[in-house]
Amino acid sequence: MRGAWIVRRLAMALPLAVGIVLVSFILLRVMPGDPVDIMLRGGGMSSEEEARALARELGLDQPLHVQLGRFVADLAHGDLGESIRSRQPVGQVLLATLPATVELAVAALGFAVVAGVALGVLAAVRRGSWLDRLVMATASLGISMPAFWFGIVLMLVLAVGTGWLPTSGRIASEYAGAVPWRTGFLLIDTLLAGNGAAFRSALAHLVLPAVTLGAELAAVVARVTRSSMLEVLGAEFIRTARAKGLHERRVVLVHALRNALIPTASVVGLQAGVLLGGNMIVETVFGWPGLGRLVVEAIFARDYPVVQGAVMVYALTFLVMNLLVDLAYTWLDPRIREA
Repeated sequence: MRGAWIVRRLAMALPLAVGIVLVSFILLRVMPGDPVDIMLRGGGMSSEEEARALARELGLDQPLHVQLGRFVADLAHGDLGESIRSRQPVGQVLLATLPATVELAVAALGFAVVAGVALGVLAAVRRGSWLDRLVMATASLGISMPAFWFGIVLMLVLAVGTGWLPTSGRIASEYAGAVPWRTGFLLIDTLLAGNGAAFRSALAHLVLPAVTLGAELAAVVARVTRSSMLEVLGAEFIRTARAKGLHERRVVLVHALRNALIPTASVVGLQAGVLLGGNMIVETVFGWPGLGRLVVEAIFARDYPVVQGAVMVYALTFLVMNLLVDLAYTWLDPRIREA
């Protein structure tokens, strides 16, 4: 039953994935700016013959439908093309930066879920108290703050002002060549290498960008969790559990929280895709060498294949996260599976 349900969800997602690929391909081609001109100016060349030769080599002299057909044919064979700037395979370019982005997104998601759920539950249990008002005021502030501004403030206070945390990069320069590249995730690679000092350095570099990226989601999770908890705490089965003499902590954390997490799971699942796809500003502010920063550089350079490949990664992330959210629904409330 569950297998057929997953197949139906995947079938519904397939047309959306195709549409995203087609729309992004067309929009990138109609953007102002010519990658050939950018490359020639960057390399000190400007003759018309060189421009035509480079456009022919890159396939940019062909009509749009021909370029699209070639792209789809290559994609069917698992080939994302070649970067216009570096002349390396796009898959290789993306894989070199993807671990940094995933590591940052997972850290931000973990911070947001732990902080948001804890604050939301506390605010609901202490409804109307000063703690409730403080949590809601902090959540409103977190939602309204632009990520780039909040990141700069954290950088000024915790890095520049006190020197407690580093301002940019993934690890201190003295450890950059001392950690073997195994998984691409520095926290894991430093542990595998048994280098405690490098692990602490990687963790310290991760704190500011992860908090900056996860702050808005933490605020949203706190508000959603509080609202859902208040509704569940007033339900009949909660009154029954209390009437049976169950400890209040068990009533809140076991009976109420699981039912209250259904809307929270939806928010977290959808926003997890945003953390992976909307981290360009945070990665740029903190000099984080991830996929978001790569996309910003590729957009300015009109590196179509790299941007196209990154869009596909982002789209796939959103589709997978939507599927995981649906699976979480069925675990939290099996009745949803029958709908």
